[in-house]
Amino acid sequence: MPWHQLDAQAARANEDFFYLVVCASFIESGSDLYTRNLIDYYAGDPEVEGWLRERWEHEELQHGRALRTYVERVWPEFDWATAFKGFFSDYGRICSPDELEPTRARELVARCVVETGTTAYYRALSDAAPEPVLKQLAAQISKDEVNHFKHFLNYYQLYREREGAGRWVVLRALMQRLLELRDDDAECAIRHAWAGRQPARVHDKAAAAEVQQRMNRMVRRHLPVQLAINMLMKPLRLPRLLQSWLERPLVFVVNRVVLRD
Repeated sequence: MPWHQLDAQAARANEDFFYLVVCASFIESGSDLYTRNLIDYYAGDPEVEGWLRERWEHEELQHGRALRTYVERVWPEFDWATAFKGFFSDYGRICSPDELEPTRARELVARCVVETGTTAYYRALSDAAPEPVLKQLAAQISKDEVNHFKHFLNYYQLYREREGAGRWVVLRALMQRLLELRDDDAECAIRHAWAGRQPARVHDKAAAAEVQQRMNRMVRRHLPVQLAINMLMKPLRLPRLLQSWLERPLVFVVNRVVLRD
């Protein structure tokens, strides 16, 4: 990153960007937890295991380091390490193998949904960013997430053939993960970002909820809805007529459920 071009004053002008970047940095930096779960789940498949261990985990942690660097340069008064320690402790309790889907094909569909969400999030963050380095950083992470999506989609297609996963089973898995997309991870990250930023108001749930609502509105205004819909459709491999029929409810879910206030 061209850190010498960083305009900290521009980034600090809107406090919402502090929370958007810090929360992302926490989740990316905790990626080794869910990578470990996935590696265990796909034990015996050296191609998937190898890619998860050697590429996916490495790139996710790299994203976390870059976002942490950004936070520490723009908001040096924030104790990132201490706040992340609290987040990681809580995150470890909710990031368990029990959360994985019952079949490998369905879990890969769930991964496609998650990568769609992160792609859209970072694209929105890049579009909304008031500062050039953040704009560039978020755009690069979004590109990486698209590449991750393509890998998960490719592995899903292999497992679909092996397991005989039908479209409606896949659609149910897709919709279920969409509805769950922003629940535990984001709430955990926001809680610890708020506690680290506002230690005297750590129990002020109303103020923390207001911050979360502003974050959601910011992302929604810049959300690349059509990109997200196009990505979500790919695992289904629907005929054009069915795809057109399904697009409207998917748009509703993306706009009103995933990013609801």
